[in-house]
Amino acid sequence: MSFKSVQESLTNISRSNTFKGIFQSVHDPNDEEVVQLIRNQLISEGRLPEKYDDYHTLLRFLRMRAFNVPKAKEMFLNMVKWREDFGVDAIVKDFKFEELEAVKRCYPQGFHGVDRYGRPLYIERIGLVDLNSLLQATSIDRYIKYHIMEQEKTLNVRYPACSLAAKKHIASTTTVLDVKGVGLSNFSKPARELFIEIQKIDSNYYPETLNQLFIINAGSGFRALWRVLKAFLEARTLSKIQVLGTNYHTALFEAIDPRNIPEFLGGTCTCSANEGCLMQDKGPWTNPEINQLLEEVFHKGKKFMEERISEETNDPSGRHFNGARTLKMTAEEYEANGTGISLKINEIEAWLKDTNEILQKLLLKQEEMSTFVEDLKKLASEAM
Repeated sequence: MSFKSVQESLTNISRSNTFKGIFQSVHDPNDEEVVQLIRNQLISEGRLPEKYDDYHTLLRFLRMRAFNVPKAKEMFLNMVKWREDFGVDAIVKDFKFEELEAVKRCYPQGFHGVDRYGRPLYIERIGLVDLNSLLQATSIDRYIKYHIMEQEKTLNVRYPACSLAAKKHIASTTTVLDVKGVGLSNFSKPARELFIEIQKIDSNYYPETLNQLFIINAGSGFRALWRVLKAFLEARTLSKIQVLGTNYHTALFEAIDPRNIPEFLGGTCTCSANEGCLMQDKGPWTNPEINQLLEEVFHKGKKFMEERISEETNDPSGRHFNGARTLKMTAEEYEANGTGISLKINEIEAWLKDTNEILQKLLLKQEEMSTFVEDLKKLASEAM
């Protein structure tokens, strides 16, 4: 399956009301206004490629630049140019990283389940990195291409899969870096080059995909190194990072279920099969049922979207849900298809969540109006 094709198909589906709660979430009116502004500017200039015409993509760049539209637009256009110059689509399509297993043995890393919100959980054991063996197993150039390929997979496969599993919009990752034993001596020239290049790519071209970063087992050596590393990081990124010593478990368990934390970090997962936790790429994106849904989206594309939209009618909120019609279709069309039934349940729950949020906002507006009316009455009384 092409990552690009999955992304395009899911983007189409996410524009329908049925799937909005899962793939788009409820938009903040203030955010939506600025997103529409930058979108209109890019369209009028003929500089918004169709595959990047996505609400959350534009929002990520706006957030990274504190909603400064000119700066966000410049950053977005730099991303588009970089992708063309670096051949990102060709990397995704053609690049093969045959040395992955060897690389993971000298640079332990990998996705391992999700956090408590449903976001992908990524773990690296920096203290166990054998840089000499890494550079024998691969080159910095090839590792950078592998990193880009993984970022693309996360955006186009892991996030949609996690969104389906959590039944809400997922668009960021929680990361744990185990830096036990790391100090200034580890920051050699090749290590610096690799760190700086990856940091530049992630900050400039994949902004706002980090939910939270836990740096654990940080000793005095790492803390000295951290003072150097911070200079390469954006202020917004730094605000999402916690540097913790050996007493990190409480903070980690608040964000992540111990069942999704490997035993070597104090969790309860061993993944004893297939050589351990970080060799698995474990998460909703490997779930057969979710993969089947994504495959269905990929193969049916626009037709699949139109079928879902035809189930809905429009009301002022744009979120009307025809429950009787949908349940009838479940009985007739999905009688022998457990996946279809699961999808319908997800649709109903997403709609209920959206409806509740809309009602809460309306109640707040009602309270504001009531307060406003009372203030006007007081002013009128004082004037008399």
